[in-house]
Amino acid sequence: MPSVEYDPNNIFAKILRGEIPSHRVYEDDDVIAFMDVMPQGTGHTLVVPKTPSRNLLDADPATLAKLMAVVQKVARAVMTAFAADGVIVTQFNEEPAGQTVFHLHVHIVPRFEGVALKPHSGVMEKPEVLAANAEKVRAALGTG
Repeated sequence: MPSVEYDPNNIFAKILRGEIPSHRVYEDDDVIAFMDVMPQGTGHTLVVPKTPSRNLLDADPATLAKLMAVVQKVARAVMTAFAADGVIVTQFNEEPAGQTVFHLHVHIVPRFEGVALKPHSGVMEKPEVLAANAEKVRAALGTG
């Protein structure tokens, strides 16, 4: 396992500190969820623990338990909000596995029959689209 330290200046740490805006859909004492600015599909949402850890490999089991409970809640809401046929829940650990932001996070991507995922191209979604999608998820969660 890599012995790389957690970087407190990663983009998700900055979002947690309020230094970078996000379209939040859920927040409690331990976890936040917000829209991915470079979505692979409509409704792509990220769930992030507030406790610093690079990924699943160095996370405290208590952090993982709290995180996964929210992942389930948000995945159900995303399915409802977008009338999805299914949902992908993914989590990457270290660069060779596809991790690009080194703060533990889980991707929730609604899936629709016959609709391909978009590549993770670095193209940002329009803020008004993210805001509208966030509102749908918050409504499905009962927090909107």
